[in-house]
Amino acid sequence: MPNSFRKTSQQLAPAQHAPLPAGQYDIYPGFDIGSGKIDAGYDALAQKLANHAIIILDGFGGILWEDIRNKLGAAFAALNKTVVWHNIAAALKPEAEIDALIAPFLGGDDPIFGTRFTGALAEFFIGDALSAINPDIAAEINIVYGCGAALCGWHGVLVYLDAPKNEIQFRARAGSITNLGAKSAFDAKMMYKRFYFIDWPALSAHKRALLSRIDVMVDAQRPDEPLCIAGDDLRGALTAMSQNVFRVRPWFEPGPWGGQWIKRHMPQLPQDAPNYAWSFELIVPENGLTITSDGWMLEVSFDCLMFHAHKAVLGKGAARFGTEFPIRFDFLDTFNGGNLSVQCHPRPAYAKAHFGENFTQDETYYILDCAADARVYLGFCEDIDPPAFRAALEQSFHTAEAMDVERFVHVEPASKHDFFLIPNGTIHCSGKNSLVLEISATPYIFTFKMYDWLRLDLDGRPRPLNIARAFDNLYFDRKGERIRREFVSGPRVIAQGEDWQIEHLPTHAEHFYDVQRLTFKDATSVTTDDSVQVMSLVEGSAVLLETMNGMKRIFSYAETFVVPAAAQRFTLKNLGETPAVVVKCFLK
Repeated sequence: MPNSFRKTSQQLAPAQHAPLPAGQYDIYPGFDIGSGKIDAGYDALAQKLANHAIIILDGFGGILWEDIRNKLGAAFAALNKTVVWHNIAAALKPEAEIDALIAPFLGGDDPIFGTRFTGALAEFFIGDALSAINPDIAAEINIVYGCGAALCGWHGVLVYLDAPKNEIQFRARAGSITNLGAKSAFDAKMMYKRFYFIDWPALSAHKRALLSRIDVMVDAQRPDEPLCIAGDDLRGALTAMSQNVFRVRPWFEPGPWGGQWIKRHMPQLPQDAPNYAWSFELIVPENGLTITSDGWMLEVSFDCLMFHAHKAVLGKGAARFGTEFPIRFDFLDTFNGGNLSVQCHPRPAYAKAHFGENFTQDETYYILDCAADARVYLGFCEDIDPPAFRAALEQSFHTAEAMDVERFVHVEPASKHDFFLIPNGTIHCSGKNSLVLEISATPYIFTFKMYDWLRLDLDGRPRPLNIARAFDNLYFDRKGERIRREFVSGPRVIAQGEDWQIEHLPTHAEHFYDVQRLTFKDATSVTTDDSVQVMSLVEGSAVLLETMNGMKRIFSYAETFVVPAAAQRFTLKNLGETPAVVVKCFLK
Protein backbone atom coordinates (compact mmCIF):
# COMPACT_ATOMS: atom_id res chain seq x y z
CA MET A 1 0.00 0.00 0.00
CA PRO A 2 1.40 3.47 -0.81
CA ASN A 3 2.35 5.67 2.13
CA SER A 4 -0.62 7.95 1.33
CA PHE A 5 -2.65 6.11 3.97
CA ARG A 6 -0.80 8.14 6.67
CA LYS A 7 0.31 11.77 6.90
CA THR A 8 3.43 12.41 8.98
CA SER A 9 7.16 12.92 8.62
CA GLN A 10 7.74 10.01 11.00
CA GLN A 11 8.47 6.59 9.63
CA LEU A 12 6.44 3.50 10.39
CA ALA A 13 8.04 1.51 13.19
CA PRO A 14 10.06 -1.27 11.57
CA ALA A 15 8.76 -4.81 11.85
CA GLN A 16 12.21 -5.91 12.99
CA HIS A 17 14.74 -4.04 15.09
CA ALA A 18 17.98 -4.83 16.90
CA PRO A 19 18.43 -2.97 20.21
CA LEU A 20 20.91 -0.10 20.16
CA PRO A 21 24.14 -0.16 22.20
CA ALA A 22 24.05 1.06 25.80
CA GLY A 23 24.14 4.84 25.98
CA GLN A 24 22.06 5.45 22.84
CA TYR A 25 18.42 6.46 23.28
CA ASP A 26 16.31 3.88 21.41
CA ILE A 27 12.95 4.98 20.01
CA TYR A 28 12.02 1.30 19.46
CA PRO A 29 12.24 -0.45 22.84
CA GLY A 30 11.02 -4.01 23.12
CA PHE A 31 10.16 -6.64 25.72
CA ASP A 32 11.71 -9.90 24.58
CA ILE A 33 9.76 -13.12 25.21
CA GLY A 34 12.03 -15.66 23.56
CA SER A 35 12.10 -17.31 20.17
CA GLY A 36 9.26 -18.52 17.98
CA LYS A 37 6.41 -16.44 19.44
CA ILE A 38 5.64 -13.94 16.64
CA ASP A 39 4.70 -14.63 13.02
CA ALA A 40 4.81 -12.12 10.16
CA GLY A 41 2.69 -11.59 7.07
CA TYR A 42 -0.72 -12.52 5.73
CA ASP A 43 0.38 -15.97 4.64
CA ALA A 44 1.41 -16.85 8.19
CA LEU A 45 -1.86 -15.46 9.58
CA ALA A 46 -3.92 -17.39 7.02
CA GLN A 47 -2.07 -20.60 7.82
CA LYS A 48 -2.74 -20.05 11.52
CA LEU A 49 -6.47 -19.66 10.84
CA ALA A 50 -6.97 -22.02 7.90
CA ASN A 51 -8.39 -24.93 9.91
CA HIS A 52 -11.08 -22.83 11.57
CA ALA A 53 -14.52 -22.66 10.00
CA ILE A 54 -15.69 -19.66 12.04
CA ILE A 55 -13.39 -16.65 12.44
CA ILE A 56 -14.14 -13.38 14.22
CA LEU A 57 -11.85 -10.48 13.19
CA ASP A 58 -12.51 -7.76 15.75
CA GLY A 59 -10.29 -4.78 16.42
CA PHE A 60 -9.67 -1.20 17.39
CA GLY A 61 -10.55 1.95 15.47
CA GLY A 62 -8.28 2.99 12.64
CA ILE A 63 -7.86 -0.47 11.10
CA LEU A 64 -7.89 -0.51 7.29
CA TRP A 65 -10.51 -3.22 7.24
CA GLU A 66 -11.09 -3.57 3.50
CA ASP A 67 -7.36 -3.70 2.84
CA ILE A 68 -7.06 -6.43 5.49
CA ARG A 69 -9.93 -8.34 3.90
CA ASN A 70 -8.39 -8.18 0.42
CA LYS A 71 -4.90 -9.25 1.46
CA LEU A 72 -5.97 -11.93 3.92
CA GLY A 73 -8.48 -13.15 1.36
CA ALA A 74 -5.68 -13.55 -1.19
CA ALA A 75 -3.64 -15.53 1.36
CA PHE A 76 -6.60 -17.86 1.97
CA ALA A 77 -7.08 -18.25 -1.77
CA ALA A 78 -3.43 -19.32 -2.09
CA LEU A 79 -4.26 -22.10 0.39
CA ASN A 80 -7.29 -23.07 -1.75
CA LYS A 81 -9.64 -21.95 1.00
CA THR A 82 -13.01 -20.42 0.13
CA VAL A 83 -14.14 -17.64 2.44
CA VAL A 84 -17.47 -15.88 2.90
CA TRP A 85 -16.95 -12.45 4.45
CA HIS A 86 -19.49 -10.64 6.67
CA ASN A 87 -18.92 -6.94 7.46
CA ILE A 88 -20.16 -6.02 10.94
CA ALA A 89 -20.55 -2.43 9.72
CA ALA A 90 -23.74 -3.59 7.97
CA ALA A 91 -25.34 -3.67 11.42
CA LEU A 92 -24.33 -0.14 12.41
CA LYS A 93 -27.11 2.30 13.17
CA PRO A 94 -27.68 5.01 10.57
CA GLU A 95 -25.14 7.81 10.82
CA ALA A 96 -27.78 10.30 11.99
CA GLU A 97 -28.72 8.05 14.92
CA ILE A 98 -25.07 7.62 15.88
CA ASP A 99 -24.58 11.38 15.70
CA ALA A 100 -27.52 11.83 18.07
CA LEU A 101 -26.13 9.16 20.42
CA ILE A 102 -22.74 10.84 20.76
CA ALA A 103 -23.77 14.50 20.55
CA PRO A 104 -24.12 14.98 24.34
CA PHE A 105 -20.45 13.97 24.74
CA LEU A 106 -18.91 16.14 22.01
CA GLY A 107 -18.99 19.48 23.80
CA GLY A 108 -20.98 21.31 21.16
CA ASP A 109 -18.83 23.64 19.09
CA ASP A 110 -15.86 23.49 21.46
CA PRO A 111 -12.91 22.72 19.16
CA ILE A 112 -11.01 20.66 21.75
CA PHE A 113 -13.08 19.40 24.67
CA GLY A 114 -15.93 16.98 25.16
CA THR A 115 -16.99 14.49 27.83
CA ARG A 116 -15.89 10.87 28.01
CA PHE A 117 -18.52 8.57 26.47
CA THR A 118 -20.24 6.45 29.13
CA GLY A 119 -22.09 4.06 26.86
CA ALA A 120 -21.12 0.73 25.33
CA LEU A 121 -19.94 -0.17 21.85
CA ALA A 122 -23.12 -2.18 21.33
CA GLU A 123 -25.10 1.07 21.33
CA PHE A 124 -23.65 1.88 17.91
CA PHE A 125 -25.35 -1.18 16.42
CA ILE A 126 -28.89 -2.35 15.66
CA GLY A 127 -29.51 -5.42 17.82
CA ASP A 128 -31.69 -7.24 15.28
CA ALA A 129 -29.16 -6.53 12.53
CA LEU A 130 -26.37 -8.04 14.63
CA SER A 131 -28.47 -11.16 15.21
CA ALA A 132 -29.13 -11.40 11.48
CA ILE A 133 -25.42 -11.78 10.66
CA ASN A 134 -25.10 -15.55 10.57
CA PRO A 135 -22.50 -17.90 9.10
CA ASP A 136 -23.17 -19.40 5.69
CA ILE A 137 -23.50 -23.09 6.53
CA ALA A 138 -22.36 -24.05 3.02
CA ALA A 139 -19.13 -22.04 3.23
CA GLU A 140 -15.73 -23.55 4.02
CA ILE A 141 -14.77 -20.53 6.16
CA ASN A 142 -16.94 -17.71 7.49
CA ILE A 143 -15.30 -14.51 8.66
CA VAL A 144 -17.10 -11.63 10.36
CA TYR A 145 -14.91 -8.55 10.51
CA GLY A 146 -14.79 -4.97 11.73
CA CYS A 147 -14.85 -3.00 14.98
CA GLY A 148 -17.24 -4.83 17.28
CA ALA A 149 -17.35 -8.05 15.24
CA ALA A 150 -17.55 -10.17 18.41
CA LEU A 151 -20.89 -8.53 19.22
CA CYS A 152 -22.60 -10.76 16.65
CA GLY A 153 -22.24 -13.64 19.10
CA TRP A 154 -20.49 -16.15 16.85
CA HIS A 155 -18.53 -18.97 18.44
CA GLY A 156 -15.19 -19.38 16.71
CA VAL A 157 -11.56 -18.33 16.78
CA LEU A 158 -11.24 -14.73 18.00
CA VAL A 159 -8.65 -12.56 16.28
CA TYR A 160 -8.10 -8.99 17.49
CA LEU A 161 -6.39 -6.35 15.33
CA ASP A 162 -4.73 -3.47 17.16
CA ALA A 163 -3.17 -0.23 15.91
CA PRO A 164 -1.13 2.37 17.83
CA LYS A 165 -2.84 5.65 18.69
CA ASN A 166 -0.16 7.68 16.92
CA GLU A 167 -0.72 5.72 13.71
CA ILE A 168 -4.48 6.21 14.05
CA GLN A 169 -3.87 9.97 14.16
CA PHE A 170 -1.51 9.84 11.17
CA ARG A 171 -4.18 7.91 9.23
CA ALA A 172 -6.85 10.42 10.25
CA ARG A 173 -4.69 13.28 8.96
CA ALA A 174 -4.46 11.48 5.61
CA GLY A 175 -8.22 10.86 5.54
CA SER A 176 -7.75 7.11 5.12
CA ILE A 177 -9.94 6.18 8.12
CA THR A 178 -13.14 7.43 9.72
CA ASN A 179 -14.49 7.68 13.20
CA LEU A 180 -16.65 4.90 14.58
CA GLY A 181 -19.96 5.00 12.72
CA ALA A 182 -18.98 7.90 10.46
CA LYS A 183 -19.32 7.54 6.69
CA SER A 184 -16.36 9.74 5.81
CA ALA A 185 -13.31 11.45 7.25
CA PHE A 186 -13.34 15.13 8.21
CA ASP A 187 -11.05 17.67 9.89
CA ALA A 188 -8.28 15.73 11.63
CA LYS A 189 -8.45 17.77 14.85
CA MET A 190 -12.17 17.19 15.15
CA MET A 191 -11.63 13.50 14.38
CA TYR A 192 -9.11 13.36 17.23
CA LYS A 193 -11.61 14.97 19.59
CA ARG A 194 -14.15 12.30 18.68
CA PHE A 195 -11.54 9.54 18.99
CA TYR A 196 -10.56 10.70 22.47
CA PHE A 197 -14.01 11.25 23.94
CA ILE A 198 -16.13 8.70 22.03
CA ASP A 199 -14.34 6.02 20.04
CA TRP A 200 -11.47 5.17 22.36
CA PRO A 201 -13.55 4.78 25.55
CA ALA A 202 -16.11 2.57 23.79
CA LEU A 203 -13.56 0.48 21.91
CA SER A 204 -11.23 0.12 24.90
CA ALA A 205 -14.05 -1.18 27.10
CA HIS A 206 -14.87 -3.70 24.38
CA LYS A 207 -11.19 -4.72 24.12
CA ARG A 208 -11.09 -5.24 27.88
CA ALA A 209 -14.09 -7.58 27.69
CA LEU A 210 -12.40 -9.64 24.97
CA LEU A 211 -8.79 -9.74 26.18
CA SER A 212 -8.94 -12.94 28.22
CA ARG A 213 -10.32 -14.95 25.29
CA ILE A 214 -8.43 -13.51 22.32
CA ASP A 215 -6.90 -16.41 20.38
CA VAL A 216 -4.67 -14.34 18.09
CA MET A 217 -3.53 -10.72 18.51
CA VAL A 218 -2.50 -8.86 15.35
CA ASP A 219 -0.41 -5.70 15.12
CA ALA A 220 -1.98 -4.06 12.05
CA GLN A 221 0.04 -0.83 11.89
CA ARG A 222 1.97 -2.02 8.79
CA PRO A 223 -0.67 -2.74 6.11
CA ASP A 224 1.65 -4.97 4.10
CA GLU A 225 3.18 -6.87 7.01
CA PRO A 226 0.92 -7.67 9.96
CA LEU A 227 2.51 -9.40 12.94
CA CYS A 228 0.60 -11.89 15.05
CA ILE A 229 0.98 -13.66 18.37
CA ALA A 230 -1.08 -16.36 20.09
CA GLY A 231 -3.37 -15.03 22.80
CA ASP A 232 -1.78 -17.19 25.48
CA ASP A 233 1.69 -15.91 24.54
CA LEU A 234 0.40 -12.33 24.65
CA ARG A 235 -1.07 -12.78 28.10
CA GLY A 236 2.11 -14.48 29.28
CA ALA A 237 4.13 -11.50 28.06
CA LEU A 238 1.83 -9.10 29.89
CA THR A 239 2.20 -11.12 33.09
CA ALA A 240 5.99 -10.99 32.79
CA MET A 241 5.88 -7.23 32.23
CA SER A 242 3.71 -6.73 35.28
CA GLN A 243 6.34 -8.33 37.52
CA ASN A 244 9.58 -6.95 36.08
CA VAL A 245 10.44 -3.81 34.08
CA PHE A 246 9.52 -2.31 30.71
CA ARG A 247 9.56 0.75 28.48
CA VAL A 248 6.66 1.88 26.32
CA ARG A 249 7.32 2.89 22.73
CA PRO A 250 7.65 6.69 22.74
CA TRP A 251 6.47 8.86 19.91
CA PHE A 252 7.27 12.42 18.96
CA GLU A 253 5.40 15.42 17.59
CA PRO A 254 6.47 18.81 16.24
CA GLY A 255 4.75 21.93 17.54
CA PRO A 256 4.69 25.71 17.04
CA TRP A 257 7.02 26.26 20.02
CA GLY A 258 9.12 23.12 19.53
CA GLY A 259 12.88 22.95 19.83
CA GLN A 260 15.95 21.12 18.62
CA TRP A 261 17.22 19.15 21.68
CA ILE A 262 15.27 15.99 20.85
CA LYS A 263 16.47 16.01 17.23
CA ARG A 264 20.10 16.32 18.34
CA HIS A 265 19.94 13.63 21.02
CA MET A 266 17.70 11.10 19.24
CA PRO A 267 19.20 10.66 15.74
CA GLN A 268 16.87 7.74 14.92
CA LEU A 269 14.15 10.35 14.37
CA PRO A 270 13.61 11.94 10.96
CA GLN A 271 15.81 15.01 10.88
CA ASP A 272 13.71 16.85 8.29
CA ALA A 273 11.00 17.66 10.83
CA PRO A 274 11.00 21.38 11.70
CA ASN A 275 11.29 20.54 15.40
CA TYR A 276 10.07 18.14 18.05
CA ALA A 277 7.98 19.81 20.71
CA TRP A 278 6.82 16.71 22.56
CA SER A 279 8.16 13.27 23.31
CA PHE A 280 5.39 11.00 24.55
CA GLU A 281 7.73 9.08 26.84
CA LEU A 282 4.93 7.63 28.96
CA ILE A 283 1.53 9.02 28.05
CA VAL A 284 -0.13 5.67 28.28
CA PRO A 285 -3.53 6.47 26.72
CA GLU A 286 -1.53 6.87 23.50
CA ASN A 287 1.60 4.74 23.95
CA GLY A 288 2.03 1.12 22.98
CA LEU A 289 4.01 -1.80 24.38
CA THR A 290 6.28 -3.65 21.97
CA ILE A 291 6.74 -7.38 22.44
CA THR A 292 9.74 -8.87 20.63
CA SER A 293 10.65 -12.37 19.45
CA ASP A 294 13.47 -13.21 17.00
CA GLY A 295 13.78 -9.47 16.32
CA TRP A 296 10.11 -9.08 15.32
CA MET A 297 8.36 -6.18 17.06
CA LEU A 298 4.66 -6.59 17.75
CA GLU A 299 2.94 -3.64 19.39
CA VAL A 300 -0.20 -3.64 21.51
CA SER A 301 -1.86 -0.78 23.35
CA PHE A 302 -0.73 -0.09 26.91
CA ASP A 303 -4.19 -0.66 28.32
CA CYS A 304 -3.83 -4.38 27.51
CA LEU A 305 -1.33 -4.56 30.37
CA MET A 306 -3.66 -2.73 32.74
CA PHE A 307 -6.69 -4.82 31.76
CA HIS A 308 -4.66 -7.98 32.34
CA ALA A 309 -2.69 -7.14 35.51
CA HIS A 310 -3.45 -3.68 36.92
CA LYS A 311 -3.11 -4.83 40.54
CA ALA A 312 0.39 -6.17 39.90
CA VAL A 313 1.36 -2.94 38.14
CA LEU A 314 -0.09 -0.42 40.59
CA GLY A 315 0.01 -2.29 43.90
CA LYS A 316 -1.63 -0.14 46.55
CA GLY A 317 -2.72 2.34 43.86
CA ALA A 318 -5.04 -0.17 42.19
CA ALA A 319 -7.82 0.49 44.70
CA ARG A 320 -7.93 4.15 43.70
CA PHE A 321 -7.05 4.08 40.00
CA GLY A 322 -8.34 0.70 38.83
CA THR A 323 -7.13 0.04 35.29
CA GLU A 324 -6.11 3.67 34.71
CA PHE A 325 -2.35 4.15 34.89
CA PRO A 326 -1.90 7.37 36.91
CA ILE A 327 1.60 8.71 36.11
CA ARG A 328 2.82 10.50 32.98
CA PHE A 329 6.37 11.32 31.81
CA ASP A 330 6.97 13.42 28.71
CA PHE A 331 9.50 15.86 27.30
CA LEU A 332 8.78 19.47 26.34
CA ASP A 333 11.56 20.74 24.08
CA THR A 334 11.94 24.51 23.66
CA PHE A 335 15.68 24.63 22.82
CA ASN A 336 15.96 27.29 20.10
CA GLY A 337 12.18 27.26 20.10
CA GLY A 338 9.63 29.39 21.92
CA ASN A 339 7.69 29.71 25.15
CA LEU A 340 4.78 27.39 25.72
CA SER A 341 1.33 28.96 25.88
CA VAL A 342 0.39 30.62 29.17
CA GLN A 343 -1.97 28.02 30.61
CA CYS A 344 -3.54 26.20 33.52
CA HIS A 345 -5.26 22.85 34.10
CA PRO A 346 -8.68 22.05 35.58
CA ARG A 347 -9.47 21.54 39.23
CA PRO A 348 -10.55 17.95 40.03
CA ALA A 349 -14.29 18.61 40.34
CA TYR A 350 -14.26 20.59 37.10
CA ALA A 351 -12.42 17.79 35.25
CA LYS A 352 -14.97 15.26 36.44
CA ALA A 353 -18.06 17.37 35.79
CA HIS A 354 -17.06 18.75 32.39
CA PHE A 355 -14.90 16.00 30.87
CA GLY A 356 -15.74 12.80 32.73
CA GLU A 357 -12.13 12.42 33.92
CA ASN A 358 -11.58 10.57 37.20
CA PHE A 359 -8.57 12.71 38.16
CA THR A 360 -7.03 15.87 36.87
CA GLN A 361 -3.84 17.11 35.24
CA ASP A 362 -1.54 17.88 38.20
CA GLU A 363 1.96 18.49 36.83
CA THR A 364 5.58 19.21 37.67
CA TYR A 365 8.53 20.43 35.58
CA TYR A 366 11.90 18.74 36.07
CA ILE A 367 14.56 20.68 34.15
CA LEU A 368 16.60 17.96 32.47
CA ASP A 369 18.67 20.43 30.45
CA CYS A 370 18.61 24.15 29.73
CA ALA A 371 20.52 27.18 28.52
CA ALA A 372 21.62 30.00 30.80
CA ASP A 373 18.57 32.13 29.96
CA ALA A 374 15.96 29.43 30.72
CA ARG A 375 12.92 30.49 32.74
CA VAL A 376 9.64 29.11 34.00
CA TYR A 377 6.47 31.19 34.23
CA LEU A 378 4.77 30.04 37.44
CA GLY A 379 2.03 31.65 39.53
CA PHE A 380 1.05 35.29 39.58
CA CYS A 381 2.87 38.46 40.51
CA GLU A 382 2.23 39.67 44.04
CA ASP A 383 0.05 42.59 42.89
CA ILE A 384 -2.11 40.56 40.49
CA ASP A 385 -5.42 42.21 39.59
CA PRO A 386 -7.62 39.44 38.12
CA PRO A 387 -10.03 41.73 36.22
CA ALA A 388 -7.12 43.65 34.70
CA PHE A 389 -5.44 40.39 33.71
CA ARG A 390 -8.57 39.13 32.00
CA ALA A 391 -9.09 42.44 30.24
CA ALA A 392 -5.52 42.31 28.90
CA LEU A 393 -6.02 38.74 27.67
CA GLU A 394 -9.30 39.59 25.96
CA GLN A 395 -7.83 42.69 24.34
CA SER A 396 -4.89 40.73 22.98
CA PHE A 397 -7.23 38.05 21.64
CA HIS A 398 -9.47 40.54 19.84
CA THR A 399 -6.77 42.90 18.55
CA ALA A 400 -3.92 40.39 17.94
CA GLU A 401 -1.62 42.72 19.87
CA ALA A 402 1.17 41.44 22.12
CA MET A 403 0.54 41.39 25.87
CA ASP A 404 3.06 42.07 28.63
CA VAL A 405 2.84 38.66 30.31
CA GLU A 406 5.36 39.50 33.03
CA ARG A 407 3.16 42.33 34.26
CA PHE A 408 0.87 39.59 35.60
CA VAL A 409 2.73 36.25 35.72
CA HIS A 410 5.61 35.48 38.08
CA VAL A 411 8.86 34.29 36.47
CA GLU A 412 11.48 32.00 38.02
CA PRO A 413 14.96 31.42 36.55
CA ALA A 414 15.50 27.75 35.68
CA SER A 415 18.66 25.70 36.09
CA LYS A 416 19.47 22.09 35.30
CA HIS A 417 17.79 19.68 37.77
CA ASP A 418 15.44 22.32 39.22
CA PHE A 419 11.99 21.00 40.07
CA PHE A 420 8.84 23.14 39.79
CA LEU A 421 5.42 22.16 41.15
CA ILE A 422 2.27 22.85 39.11
CA PRO A 423 -0.88 21.54 40.81
CA ASN A 424 -4.19 22.13 39.06
CA GLY A 425 -5.36 25.72 38.76
CA THR A 426 -1.82 27.14 38.74
CA ILE A 427 -0.90 29.47 35.88
CA HIS A 428 2.34 28.40 34.22
CA CYS A 429 4.39 27.71 31.13
CA SER A 430 7.92 26.70 30.25
CA GLY A 431 10.09 29.34 28.64
CA LYS A 432 12.38 28.84 25.67
CA ASN A 433 15.73 27.04 25.71
CA SER A 434 14.93 24.17 28.04
CA LEU A 435 14.24 20.46 27.94
CA VAL A 436 11.55 19.81 30.51
CA LEU A 437 10.83 16.35 31.85
CA GLU A 438 7.18 16.79 32.68
CA ILE A 439 6.23 14.46 35.55
CA SER A 440 2.51 14.50 35.89
CA ALA A 441 -0.78 12.80 36.44
CA THR A 442 -1.79 10.95 33.27
CA PRO A 443 -4.46 13.30 31.80
CA TYR A 444 -2.74 15.27 29.05
CA ILE A 445 -5.09 17.23 26.77
CA PHE A 446 -6.82 19.43 29.34
CA THR A 447 -4.79 22.59 28.89
CA PHE A 448 -6.60 25.91 29.10
CA LYS A 449 -4.53 28.34 27.04
CA MET A 450 -4.90 32.02 27.89
CA TYR A 451 -2.15 33.55 25.79
CA ASP A 452 -0.07 32.01 23.03
CA TRP A 453 2.33 34.77 22.02
CA LEU A 454 0.24 35.51 18.86
CA ARG A 455 1.42 32.27 17.21
CA LEU A 456 -0.25 30.17 14.56
CA ASP A 457 -0.29 26.38 14.72
CA LEU A 458 1.82 24.39 12.26
CA ASP A 459 -1.20 24.20 9.94
CA GLY A 460 -1.31 28.01 9.77
CA ARG A 461 -4.43 28.38 11.91
CA PRO A 462 -4.72 30.24 15.23
CA ARG A 463 -4.46 27.96 18.24
CA PRO A 464 -7.71 27.94 20.26
CA LEU A 465 -7.66 29.84 23.56
CA ASN A 466 -9.73 28.90 26.60
CA ILE A 467 -9.77 32.09 28.68
CA ALA A 468 -13.21 31.52 30.22
CA ARG A 469 -12.41 27.93 31.25
CA ALA A 470 -9.09 29.07 32.71
CA PHE A 471 -10.78 31.71 34.87
CA ASP A 472 -13.14 29.06 36.21
CA ASN A 473 -10.10 27.19 37.54
CA LEU A 474 -7.28 29.63 38.36
CA TYR A 475 -6.05 30.18 41.92
CA PHE A 476 -5.09 33.85 42.14
CA ASP A 477 -3.63 33.46 45.63
CA ARG A 478 -0.74 31.43 44.20
CA LYS A 479 1.56 34.40 43.75
CA GLY A 480 4.71 36.24 44.67
CA GLU A 481 6.84 34.91 47.49
CA ARG A 482 4.43 32.03 48.05
CA ILE A 483 5.58 30.59 44.71
CA ARG A 484 9.18 30.29 45.88
CA ARG A 485 8.13 28.78 49.21
CA GLU A 486 5.52 26.31 47.99
CA PHE A 487 5.95 25.68 44.26
CA VAL A 488 9.71 25.44 43.82
CA SER A 489 10.72 22.12 45.35
CA GLY A 490 13.74 22.07 47.66
CA PRO A 491 15.50 18.68 47.59
CA ARG A 492 16.81 17.15 50.80
CA VAL A 493 19.00 14.11 51.34
CA ILE A 494 17.11 11.29 53.06
CA ALA A 495 19.69 8.50 52.78
CA GLN A 496 23.30 8.20 51.69
CA GLY A 497 26.36 5.99 51.60
CA GLU A 498 29.95 6.24 50.49
CA ASP A 499 29.15 6.63 46.79
CA TRP A 500 25.37 7.04 46.66
CA GLN A 501 22.57 9.21 47.97
CA ILE A 502 18.80 9.50 47.79
CA GLU A 503 17.16 12.92 47.72
CA HIS A 504 13.49 13.64 48.31
CA LEU A 505 12.07 16.20 45.87
CA PRO A 506 8.83 17.01 47.66
CA THR A 507 5.74 17.47 45.52
CA HIS A 508 2.75 19.64 46.39
CA ALA A 509 0.12 18.46 48.86
CA GLU A 510 -2.33 18.15 45.96
CA HIS A 511 -0.08 15.76 44.02
CA PHE A 512 -0.89 12.08 44.56
CA TYR A 513 2.64 11.12 43.49
CA ASP A 514 6.04 11.86 44.97
CA VAL A 515 9.55 12.11 43.51
CA GLN A 516 13.04 11.05 44.60
CA ARG A 517 16.42 11.45 42.93
CA LEU A 518 18.98 8.62 43.15
CA THR A 519 22.65 9.43 42.57
CA PHE A 520 25.15 6.58 42.55
CA LYS A 521 28.62 5.87 41.25
CA ASP A 522 28.41 2.08 41.25
CA ALA A 523 25.01 0.58 42.16
CA THR A 524 21.98 1.04 44.36
CA SER A 525 19.09 -1.16 45.50
CA VAL A 526 15.46 -0.02 45.46
CA THR A 527 12.22 -1.42 46.84
CA THR A 528 8.85 -0.65 45.26
CA ASP A 529 7.01 -0.36 48.60
CA ASP A 530 3.89 -1.66 46.81
CA SER A 531 3.81 1.21 44.29
CA VAL A 532 4.66 1.41 40.62
CA GLN A 533 8.01 3.16 40.04
CA VAL A 534 8.45 5.37 36.97
CA MET A 535 12.03 6.46 36.28
CA SER A 536 14.22 8.41 33.90
CA LEU A 537 18.00 8.49 33.66
CA VAL A 538 18.71 12.24 33.81
CA GLU A 539 22.54 12.06 34.17
CA GLY A 540 24.96 9.36 33.00
CA SER A 541 25.15 7.23 29.89
CA ALA A 542 23.35 4.01 30.85
CA VAL A 543 22.22 1.84 33.76
CA LEU A 544 21.59 -1.88 34.09
CA LEU A 545 18.39 -2.71 35.96
CA GLU A 546 17.96 -6.20 37.43
CA THR A 547 14.70 -7.28 39.02
CA MET A 548 14.30 -9.72 41.88
CA ASN A 549 13.07 -12.22 39.27
CA GLY A 550 16.41 -12.07 37.48
CA MET A 551 15.36 -10.01 34.46
CA LYS A 552 18.08 -7.62 33.26
CA ARG A 553 17.49 -4.56 31.07
CA ILE A 554 19.76 -1.67 30.05
CA PHE A 555 18.38 1.88 29.92
CA SER A 556 20.17 4.85 28.39
CA TYR A 557 20.26 8.58 29.05
CA ALA A 558 16.82 10.25 28.86
CA GLU A 559 14.93 6.95 28.54
CA THR A 560 11.86 6.43 30.74
CA PHE A 561 11.25 3.00 32.26
CA VAL A 562 8.69 1.45 34.59
CA VAL A 563 9.02 -1.10 37.40
CA PRO A 564 5.62 -2.43 38.54
CA ALA A 565 4.79 -2.75 42.22
CA ALA A 566 4.84 -6.55 42.00
CA ALA A 567 8.57 -6.54 41.19
CA GLN A 568 9.15 -5.70 44.89
CA ARG A 569 12.90 -5.05 44.66
CA PHE A 570 15.43 -4.20 41.97
CA THR A 571 19.00 -2.98 41.61
CA LEU A 572 20.42 -0.26 39.39
CA LYS A 573 24.04 -0.55 38.23
CA ASN A 574 25.82 2.39 36.65
CA LEU A 575 27.38 1.52 33.29
CA GLY A 576 28.99 4.93 32.73
CA GLU A 577 32.18 6.66 33.82
CA THR A 578 30.42 9.44 35.73
CA PRO A 579 27.78 9.05 38.47
CA ALA A 580 24.32 8.06 37.31
CA VAL A 581 21.32 10.15 38.35
CA VAL A 582 17.85 8.63 38.17
CA VAL A 583 14.62 10.51 38.87
CA LYS A 584 11.98 8.19 40.35
CA CYS A 585 8.25 8.87 40.69
CA PHE A 586 5.82 6.76 42.72
CA LEU A 587 2.43 6.94 44.40
CA LYS A 588 2.21 8.54 47.83
